[in-house]
Amino acid sequence: MDKLLKGIMKYRATVRETMVQQFVKVKDNPKPKAVFFTCIDSRMIPTRFTQTNVGDMFIVRNAGNLVPHSQHFADEQNTNEPAALELGCVINDIRHIIVCGHSDCKAMNLLYQLRNPKESTQENRRLSPLRSWLCTHAQPSLATLAKLESCKYKAPLIFRAETPLRKFVAYIDPEDRFKVEDKLSQINTLQQLENIASYGFLKRRLERFQLHIHALWFDIYTGEIYYFSRNAKQFVVLDEHNFEKLFQEVICHYT
Repeated sequence: MDKLLKGIMKYRATVRETMVQQFVKVKDNPKPKAVFFTCIDSRMIPTRFTQTNVGDMFIVRNAGNLVPHSQHFADEQNTNEPAALELGCVINDIRHIIVCGHSDCKAMNLLYQLRNPKESTQENRRLSPLRSWLCTHAQPSLATLAKLESCKYKAPLIFRAETPLRKFVAYIDPEDRFKVEDKLSQINTLQQLENIASYGFLKRRLERFQLHIHALWFDIYTGEIYYFSRNAKQFVVLDEHNFEKLFQEVICHYT
């Protein structure tokens, strides 16, 4: 707590006045541009690596950046994530949803261990809310990894996009640069796009191209941000070399 309290005092002395001015500026007319789902990992600071500011994004965080599929909830009402989607995309008319996974994700590392039946017994799930959360909502990611492993990580995966008829192909780490848990993290990030599209209250907006879903992946140890390119069919590092190509893809597909 000493670090937090000292940090608050530093905030008061350095940036408080500027932030208050920004709050006042957006008070009556905030125009957030995205709903951003990411992990609770303390190393993930999305406003810093996206250089966004007051009023720019709704940020939703949980263990493993999961968006539970609508099939788990009666009347789509019983969890934070769809409530955030409704608040952001319906009530506030935000047009872009971003799911951002990351390397060395502790939730994904645990999920990989849960392949072992001894790790995912009912007793372990009863005693561990995290195990229960992952077993309930991240099993499709684990099953997809198993398919990929059976093909020695070479086969393409197919994910549902904004509508059942819109699908996209994904090659996961085709250059084999990342450990298997990071491959799982990338799969899991793309799986959430399917889950988001399962909610009925978003259906019309998705069908009419009024709402768009994106995937990012952050490599913690290099600081690189990867954007999932549907044209390239893989996560592509967003840098000076690729920026224009990825920017044009976004403009063409999502405007």
